[in-house]
Amino acid sequence: MTPEDAVPTDTPEDSPATPGFEDLGITGAVLKATRELGYETPSPIQAATIPTLLAGRDVVGMAQTGTGKTAAFALPVLERLDVSQKMPQALVLAPTRELALQVCEAFESYASKMKGVHVLPVYGGQGYGVQLSALRRGVHVIVGTPGRIMDHLAKGTLDLSELKYLVLDEADEMLKMGFAEDVEQILAQTPKEKQVALFSATMPPQIRRLAQQYLRDPEEISIKSKTATGTNITQRYLVVSYAQKVDALTRILEVENFEGMIVFVRTKNETETLAEKLRARGYSAAAINGDVAQVQRERTVNQLKDGKLDILVATDVAARGLDVERISHVVNFDIPTDTESYVHRIGRTGRAGRTGDAISFITPRERYLLKHIEKATRQQPTQMQLPSTEDVNSTRLARFDDAITAALAETGRIEAFRDIVAHYVRNHDVPEGDVAAALAVVAQGETPLLLDPANDSLSRSVEAENRPRRESSDRPSREPRTERRGRGDYAPYRIEVGRRHRVEPRQIVGALANEGGLGRDDFGVINIRPDFSIVELPANLDPAVLEKLRDTRISGRLIEIRADRGAPGRRPRDNDDRGDRSPRSDREPRPADREERPFRKPRHKS
Repeated sequence: MTPEDAVPTDTPEDSPATPGFEDLGITGAVLKATRELGYETPSPIQAATIPTLLAGRDVVGMAQTGTGKTAAFALPVLERLDVSQKMPQALVLAPTRELALQVCEAFESYASKMKGVHVLPVYGGQGYGVQLSALRRGVHVIVGTPGRIMDHLAKGTLDLSELKYLVLDEADEMLKMGFAEDVEQILAQTPKEKQVALFSATMPPQIRRLAQQYLRDPEEISIKSKTATGTNITQRYLVVSYAQKVDALTRILEVENFEGMIVFVRTKNETETLAEKLRARGYSAAAINGDVAQVQRERTVNQLKDGKLDILVATDVAARGLDVERISHVVNFDIPTDTESYVHRIGRTGRAGRTGDAISFITPRERYLLKHIEKATRQQPTQMQLPSTEDVNSTRLARFDDAITAALAETGRIEAFRDIVAHYVRNHDVPEGDVAAALAVVAQGETPLLLDPANDSLSRSVEAENRPRRESSDRPSREPRTERRGRGDYAPYRIEVGRRHRVEPRQIVGALANEGGLGRDDFGVINIRPDFSIVELPANLDPAVLEKLRDTRISGRLIEIRADRGAPGRRPRDNDDRGDRSPRSDREPRPADREERPFRKPRHKS
């Protein structure tokens, strides 16, 4: 969820009698922050939930993703927070690190007018040092994934003894990913006298049982999303891993015929980072986020309007209310889990009766969001193909032809260069065609004009991510449990959890995906034995990913992942694997911003 999950100022109110946030009990610095963010009218889930939570009652909220759940629980928590107390008072559990980061950023936005409030994201893939340092200094709100929270509890580095508020966000997704036992163990290690809010898009029996066991006389709130978007906006999506996003975006920018574009990212830091990468690849791009001064923001937006800037990299908050007719495309570089945010984002294009295009990058673990988007917008996004090297080369040649045609039209300058070329031909006895080709090489620089189709590993990788998936069966068996999930070249790894620990393939996939940032196709055969399991992971697995996975826990047990080297029943001795903790990759890293750099040079400095 992001701060965009309240009704924005450019959305008409449903009714004059609709209460404001102050009527719900939000006051002081929290109310001031919501107003500065542009919130005026609470969404239905907020109007129903905020007063209940402020009254101290537990809540079970059944609402689709995108109905405004984040503000519904974050605002009451902040309203009742004791800033003087440095031990964690609120814990929010989220199924993925992407959602944890979005919820954390939302809390920070709502607390922007409060002094001394510290919010900490706790998720796999981030170094422990950062998290431990923050915990030692004092944290008021923790937003984390179950696996990493369990790990801190096991290590004794997280003290929840003073916890007052616990939120389970997207509880059904957490259970689908196999975190049920982790969630229950976390709940068991929190004080009995606490307030619990559980939010879920569906209410399967397991969620119902969880609510009955751990919530005290909760009020049940059910909200249906009524969000929709215009039919003049074409919605497309591409399944792509996080590491491939920049190259994939560059391919799309080269081939798509766009005027102005907004690229939405999740965090403030990412706006600057991505804008810089795009400028390095020859595009006129600038960043706006919540830290950009209003004067600078207005100057940047005016540059976009005047055609002096082509691409704006923005966060949700920074782009609120942005109305520029020239914006033909919106790209969700980071897809929001909040469908209201999605609708507001793509609504930046297709203005004034024009058509617009919305392209969303979805990582393999975010596929489930497509159903939420379809339900919210009443349109089914179309799966697109990544432009191939042939598409890029065709576009580059056409652009090169246009550049030559434009130069030929400048007769005065052409005459001067004709004399220079003729001089070279006379003195070096070289055909004019060869001289023209050499001048093109000089003009192009070190970057090749055309890409080599034989080396198009990006297209092959993205194509594999976008193939249809078939769900596997999880039927119990007395034989070693085996499940084939992905495809490709794999190496076996042993983890110290097995059938007697009641582990299932989905738990293994969920935990390793969250902690190591792995995609669905990164998993080969999963063989669950009585005391341990063998998991096939990519043969070229980055050692840094393996290092992140070393402290992962499944069902509260440290998995002690290591490369498997012997008979299935033999556990390698500790000194067997010190020298080689993971398969080495034979691929040499490609220098950043080189292969996919386009022919087009920036027209203006941004």
